[in-house]
Amino acid sequence: MPLSSLSTTPDTALHECLISLGTNIEPEHHFHEALTILRSECELIASSEAIRTTPVGYQHQPDFLNAALLVRTSLDHDAFRAYLKEVENRLGRVRGPIKSGPRTMDLDIVAWDGDVIDEGYYQHSYVRRPVDEVLAASCRTLKQRAYS
Repeated sequence: MPLSSLSTTPDTALHECLISLGTNIEPEHHFHEALTILRSECELIASSEAIRTTPVGYQHQPDFLNAALLVRTSLDHDAFRAYLKEVENRLGRVRGPIKSGPRTMDLDIVAWDGDVIDEGYYQHSYVRRPVDEVLAASCRTLKQRAYS
């Protein structure tokens, strides 16, 4: 996605997006590259420290490096989600037969404009812990949703 499509004008509506990052293939390299891209193409509001976590699901793979970012974007939800998938592709993401398998980068929208939209926030500490750190650092709260 060209940088010009991510730029804003004074009357552009901005959305706040909480992103969960995860990588376990050359994690330090891909983590740094993802931050570089997202910082240069989005408005970064806050970020968490990176944490090392053990794999969930498929166990025969290296530990993950996980973190969270809070960014502002003028893109709508669907366009921003597509943008994140494109960033994953730029970082060499290959989607294999094992959904929870190794990856160069996984970028997921956890909350959009303060609403939790990914139930992984409630289910996994590797998502919740970095997101909560970002929220505390930015003095923001999330609107909780009940998932059944």
